Formats: sequence, structure tokens, C-alpha cells
Amino acid sequence: MFASSLTAKRFLLKALPLMAALLLSISLTSLVQAQDSERQRAIDLFEANNFVAALPLLEKVSAAQPNDIAILSRLGFALYASSATEKDPALRQKMRDRARAALRRSRELGDNSNLTMITLDALSAPDASLIPFSSIKTAEAAIREGEAAFVKGDMDAAIAAYKRALDADPNLYDAALYAGDAEFKKAFNSTDQQFRTQHFDAAGGWFAKAVAIDPDRETAHRYWGDALDAQGKTIDARNKFIDAIVAEPYGRRAYVGLTQWGQRHNVSLGHPRIDIPAKVNSNKPGEINITLDEAMLKGGGADGSSAWVVYGAVRAAWMNGKDGSRSQTFAQAYPNETTYRHSLAEEFAALRGVAESLQTQIKENRVKQLTPSLANLKQVNDAGLLEPYILFVLPDDGVVRDYQAYRARNRDKLRRYWLEIVLPG
Repeated sequence: MFASSLTAKRFLLKALPLMAALLLSISLTSLVQAQDSERQRAIDLFEANNFVAALPLLEKVSAAQPNDIAILSRLGFALYASSATEKDPALRQKMRDRARAALRRSRELGDNSNLTMITLDALSAPDASLIPFSSIKTAEAAIREGEAAFVKGDMDAAIAAYKRALDADPNLYDAALYAGDAEFKKAFNSTDQQFRTQHFDAAGGWFAKAVAIDPDRETAHRYWGDALDAQGKTIDARNKFIDAIVAEPYGRRAYVGLTQWGQRHNVSLGHPRIDIPAKVNSNKPGEINITLDEAMLKGGGADGSSAWVVYGAVRAAWMNGKDGSRSQTFAQAYPNETTYRHSLAEEFAALRGVAESLQTQIKENRVKQLTPSLANLKQVNDAGLLEPYILFVLPDDGVVRDYQAYRARNRDKLRRYWLEIVLPG
């Protein structure tokens, strides 16, 4: 018995280093598993839109894994979303600063997701939580209550509050938009097909109300497209994403829906490339400089390139005279404007002039094969969609000023450009 005890003791002494290593391994494995569990829990809460509950877990996991892009991106958004319900301005600003830092770090590590980019865009703008949603106190109080419920993941309470806000202020776009978003989240997070259909449809109803309030804000169109695509209504979704672009074409967010739709359905998108080999500028009144790219004249006239000469000549007629006064052409097109600017009407006249010159050459059998740019110009002009092309592809500060008035008269033509020109047949 004694001998047996000595043998057992020797074995134990020899085994101690191995056992210590084993226990350390088990401890580290448990730690990693615990960290992985917390990470997944944080992501699950985030995906359930419970940003308030997700936030402390995201912060903890981020501290342990500072280069985890998925965590950093969600942490940034959760901080941004939660800041909207923070009443202390100083604390709210700190949350926004931390959100920006997390998102920038995520981007530095290679994160180019729409979530990160759009949230950074929002953080670069003034703090929207300082701006009242409505001048009607009951509507303002209700929508703030809805926001507080939303960031906690309580979609039913959020929807009820948003509904009260819209009832109090029937023109409150955000109340309808947010109610639709909450219905969308309920549907998206469910696996019950009937439940999903019911709440996706409910989301669409709210988005339709938002669009009726203001068709020239992109968000409700885009969210509606997401709801339709999640239901397998691919073409209807595509059309809503196009409506989002038509509503607000000069911001990044409007293009997110159609871009992601194309990726999901393997549909390539692309504007036709039209390289304009002529430049027109004026350094002082009456002095107009037209520069032509010599390469365009190397086709020997058989490729239609000589038509580009018209471009500079037409645009020159729109610019100020020697005395600094507006040209007659510009004054007739914009009688209420006292200062010349590059405009949609000018660019359209110049490109249309090139297309007409090209058509003459074709009729006279002087063209053997068009350059790619001229072939694209002819396609867009023949479709009657030169103005949408200019507004979407060639916007500058002057041209952009014409968009709102053009959209008011030609919304269908703007849609047609995307359906017939950007998307494949």
C-alpha cells in the first residue's frame, strides 16, 4: 500500500506539467468559445434590431477583437442608432464620435459595405436628433417614443407609436417610413411564410403612404423595393429602386437598392460611355475657347467624328457676349435668370446638334463605322433620352439646378432611361 502510494505520487509529479498545459488549453478553449458565443450573441441582437442590448456586447467583443470588421461596423451603427434616443447633447455627441471612429476603423480594414458608408454619410451631416420631426407636439412625442422602442427591438410598440405620430401629423413622412421599416424588420426576421407575407405587405402599405406624402425623397421607394424583393417580386422591386434614384439622383444612398438588386440577380448595370472630344470655356466675356481632341479627326471622316465640331459651336452660342450680357439663346431659355450658367438646355442642344449632324452624314453614306461614343450617342438620342442621360451622367452645378423642374414634367422619361439604357434588354 505504501509502495503503491509512492508510485502514485511519482506519477502525479511527472504528470503535473502535462496537466497544467492541458488545463491551460482547456481554459483558453473555453475563453475562445465564450468570446465566440458573446460575438454571436451580439450579432444576433443587432440583427434583431435590439441595438440597446447589442451595444454593450459589441463594445466588449470589439475591445477583445479590435480588428473584427463585422463587429466594428455593427458597433458603429448601434452607437449611431442609440445616440438618437440619448437626451444629453454632450453624451449624444460622444456616442456619435465613437460611432464615427469605429466605422472609420472598419473602413480602414477594408469594409466597403453600404451599412458603413451610409452611416458615415449620416454622421457627417448635422445631428438630426436635434431637429424636430414635427411642429405638432403630440406627433413629435409619439415618433420619439417610437424611436426609443425601435432601438430596443420592440417593433410592435414602435409601430403603434409611429401610427399615433402619423395620425397627429398626416404629413409626417418619417412616421410612415419608420412604421414600414419596423414592419419590414418583423417580416424579415421571421421564418413563417404567412407571417412574412402579411408584414411585408404591411410594410409596403406604410411605404406607399410615405411616398404619397413626398415622392421626391428616395428612402421610402428604396425600402419598399427591399420589401418587394424579399417577397420574390423582382421586377416590382427593380422599379421601386429606380424610383428611388429618380427621386434623389445626386446622393449615394439612392443607388444602393438598384446596385444590390443587380448583384443579387446577376444583372449588370451601366451607363453608355460617351466621350466628348471637345471642351468649351470662357476666361472673359466674349472670349470663347473651343478645344478639339485631334484624335477624333484621325478616322478620315468615315467614323462620323467630324460631327463633334458642332458641339463647341452650339455651346459657344449660349455664353455671354463681349459686354458681359447674357446671350440671346440663354436669355430665351432662362428669362428669369440674370447670370449665365451651364445648363441642361445648353448641353442638350449641343449633343442633339452632334446627333443631327451625324444623322446627315449617315443619310449621305459618308459613315462606314461609328466610333463607340457616337454609336452610344445615337442610341440614346434615337430613344429620345438625351436629357435624362445628361442629368444622370453629366451633372455639374449648373445642370443639377434643372433637375427638379425636369423631373416634375418627365418622371416617366427618367424611369425609361434606366429601364431601356442602363439595364440590359
